[in-house]
Amino acid sequence: MAQSPIHRAEALIEALPFIQKFRGQLFVIKYGGSAMEDEQVVERFLRDVIFLEAVGINPVVIHGGGKAITQRMRDAGLKPRFVNGLRVTDEQSIRIVETVLDGEINPAIVKFMQSFGGKAVGIHGKDVLIGKKLPPQTEGKTTEIDMGFVGEVTDVKTAVIERAIAADCVPVISPLARDASGHALNINADMAAGTVAGHLHAAKFIYLSDVPGIMRVPADKDSLIPSVTREEIEQLREDEIITGGMIPKVESALHALSQGVEKVHFIDGRSPHSLLLEIFTSTGVGTEIVA
Repeated sequence: MAQSPIHRAEALIEALPFIQKFRGQLFVIKYGGSAMEDEQVVERFLRDVIFLEAVGINPVVIHGGGKAITQRMRDAGLKPRFVNGLRVTDEQSIRIVETVLDGEINPAIVKFMQSFGGKAVGIHGKDVLIGKKLPPQTEGKTTEIDMGFVGEVTDVKTAVIERAIAADCVPVISPLARDASGHALNINADMAAGTVAGHLHAAKFIYLSDVPGIMRVPADKDSLIPSVTREEIEQLREDEIITGGMIPKVESALHALSQGVEKVHFIDGRSPHSLLLEIFTSTGVGTEIVA
């Protein structure tokens, strides 16, 4: 049943104090997972981002693209391999990663936002993220795996991003970096987003993915943990409640908090308007991590 005009007006009034509180603040949003696969979900999310910009909030979007990369690798006869949630990336794979992220996903997101009347600018991560190659990662207890062209971000050229924000554009950044030799490095999008959030001193760092948040029982939405502290996160890792692909997410969240980000949110990007519900309501819909 459609809401009456009065109910719609009341929803706007409920959001008013949050709009007043966050106006002029910078939010970094990491966008990935299955939330990127359904065109209707993508459209809904990007409209929500445009809404943030329209009410005076400064969103910065850092996107993933792992599932599209995996499919493209399989099409090329390559078998994807992950160690500790990170993709092993050889020379052939890094070319695929660059093509998918910078040549397809990044411009598609920008085009979507522009088609809705928003102002957005695509930024190749290689132009703003400075990185270095990751050391070999331990698989199991003793096996060390060379990750190839996989890196971590050591610095961010924030001026490029800040110029886009000053021009009232939403920066859309791909998770690729360039090392001192000029080589492209595949960066875990969660880690890239956390580092960018820290360097920009974002008020909020928000993950949109295909999970509702941190859950004590992975398949049980009723076990969602609405709020946790840094100390509680460490205990959840020890208890192996946080495992696999959630590990780099949580590590980047903790890094962002240590760099001055005020609050980190994990929300399910597939749920209608989860971004707006998390920001503009008192209850929220996901997991928040506070220092």
